[in-house]
Amino acid sequence: MTGETSGRWQGWRAAAEAALYGPDGFYRRPEGPAGHFRTSVHASPLFAEAVARLLCRVDTALDRPASLAFVDMAAGRGELAGGVLAALPAEVAARTRAYAVEIADRPQGLDDRIEWLTEPPRGVTGLLFANEWLDNVPVDVVEVDSEGAPRWVLVREDGTERLGDRVDGTDTATGAEAEWLARWWPLPADKGLRAEIGLPRDEAWAAAVSSVDRGLAVAVDYTHTLDARPPFGTLTGFRAGRGTDPVPDGSCDITAHVALDACALPGARLLPQGDALRALGLSGARPPLTLASTDPLAYVRALASAGEAAELTATGGLGDFGWLLQPVGIPDPLDRPLGHPQRPGLGERA
Repeated sequence: MTGETSGRWQGWRAAAEAALYGPDGFYRRPEGPAGHFRTSVHASPLFAEAVARLLCRVDTALDRPASLAFVDMAAGRGELAGGVLAALPAEVAARTRAYAVEIADRPQGLDDRIEWLTEPPRGVTGLLFANEWLDNVPVDVVEVDSEGAPRWVLVREDGTERLGDRVDGTDTATGAEAEWLARWWPLPADKGLRAEIGLPRDEAWAAAVSSVDRGLAVAVDYTHTLDARPPFGTLTGFRAGRGTDPVPDGSCDITAHVALDACALPGARLLPQGDALRALGLSGARPPLTLASTDPLAYVRALASAGEAAELTATGGLGDFGWLLQPVGIPDPLDRPLGHPQRPGLGERA
């Protein structure tokens, strides 16, 4: 970051945008996200195998098209896209066109079958999968002042904060944010309570879903819902595998949990990762002990696989991630859609 911006007060959305995605931003670094934090993709190849099974379900629902797309949003270094291609049956892999969407440069050694893009391709038929993308779409933060009114939280590059103007919707530039706050994260008039205005994520998700002509879009992230918003928000930083204060100087990741219920378009369903992965065949159950005596090596492999599956589905850990499933022109491949009211300001897809 430059000295020109170090002393400037700005909202968290603008500050995080520059710190994460600017010319010297955190996500431009060569080590990629895996150098700083561990996602489900990095935890076990079982995750990519489950996503491959989901892609096969989408393929079946689409009646096995000649060209099947897999779009890996916020692809990091392409780990998920590569794992999915490796796990697909040969016949499905032969018809699959894989895209990795990421702002960083294409990494060396990536599978030649994966197309590297900075924006999702338009008009695809298949599966768009966004694993821990929306939590890095920057959002503004508001805090209730001593008079019970929410105000914008302003920040400098060194992480110092102060309160700015009230979020009252009188400014046409902030009216939509004020409406979102009132609808999706209403704050009691208690000093110090905070909220993160997720409207940019709603819009980003709607744009991603609109790139799918037919198929399924899935967003996976740490989440919270309207009945249980965290009273002081979730904004935090990560550096080298450890949580840290969020400082918008490009030295750390800046993330906040996602209000996936606000992102959901009509026909969507929200469920915990544990439920989704179990529906896709992952089980943390231990292999039978009889296998240890008949085939010890197979028992050891099965035990390791069960441990990895348990980590991916565990309550209180990775299993608590939310999966937002948004079918587009097909039935929900994991069954039973959840009814959802129309979100103000975003039109329903035809």
